[in-house]
Amino acid sequence: MDFRPAFPFRRALAASLALLVGAVSLAACGAPTPHASGGPVIAIGAESQYADVVRQLGGQFVRVSAVMQSPTTDPHSFEVSAALATRVANADLVVQNGLGYDSFMNNLEQASPNAHRTVIVARSVLHLGSSAFDPHLWYDPTTMPLVAAAITRALQHLRPSHAAYFADRLRRFDRSLAPWTEAIALFRAQHPHLSVAVSEPVADRLLRAMGLTITTPVILQSDVMNGIDPAPQAIAIEQQLLTHHHVAIFCYNEQVVDPLTDSFRRLAQRAGTPVVGVSEIMPLTQHYQTWMLDTTNQLAKAVAHA
Repeated sequence: MDFRPAFPFRRALAASLALLVGAVSLAACGAPTPHASGGPVIAIGAESQYADVVRQLGGQFVRVSAVMQSPTTDPHSFEVSAALATRVANADLVVQNGLGYDSFMNNLEQASPNAHRTVIVARSVLHLGSSAFDPHLWYDPTTMPLVAAAITRALQHLRPSHAAYFADRLRRFDRSLAPWTEAIALFRAQHPHLSVAVSEPVADRLLRAMGLTITTPVILQSDVMNGIDPAPQAIAIEQQLLTHHHVAIFCYNEQVVDPLTDSFRRLAQRAGTPVVGVSEIMPLTQHYQTWMLDTTNQLAKAVAHA
């Protein structure tokens, strides 16, 4: 069965985006001429994890900012602003996720055409269809190396005189991912054939990479992610997974909690099922690779103590 992401929470942004189109157009009209080839690349990451990777790859030759940059931000209700419109209008490079997760960026980019701006969409880099179920692409260990390579190519195009510098930064970045991929491989070897329940598909891609089987119904994950009340049958299945010890851990989105997902968390705790919270947006105090490694280690620790 094909569960296509509806992302109804994005529709709530339509009105505010419409009001900002005029402001964006004015920002584009007043935008400065393209930045000098010797100056820093002005870059934006729609999420802090993408901004961090741009910063690691570009080093001294980029000036990067993130749009969604706090774990307390609810991506489902994020609101754009005129200041963000101006930043997008003036950017040389934009990196975003796609799959409806940050569709507000598309509106801002279309409202401020800029022939000198390069836009990298992770979904396109990965050649995923627009109907892919899970938009949390950065949790997949295969995602960021491909996105990083695309970012490096864009930086080399924008500042060709520093091409070798960017290539060296890419090699260093790829090597820095090794502790994370090694932790994933170790977990798979030590804990085969385990199941996990989740509140929504935030870390699903990482959980599968670790060899875990996700037993929560896909329709429940989709409904929770999209702010839809799940069917009672799906809720009952989740409750049985947690109370009858059919799963090794319960993984929930600690960034967006509602009464239903909180009831799952409390049910798991009462049943003695280890609970691990994950977030959608990376804290600014971390780098992407340490964030992913810490999350993997937390999952491994929870399983070890189960």
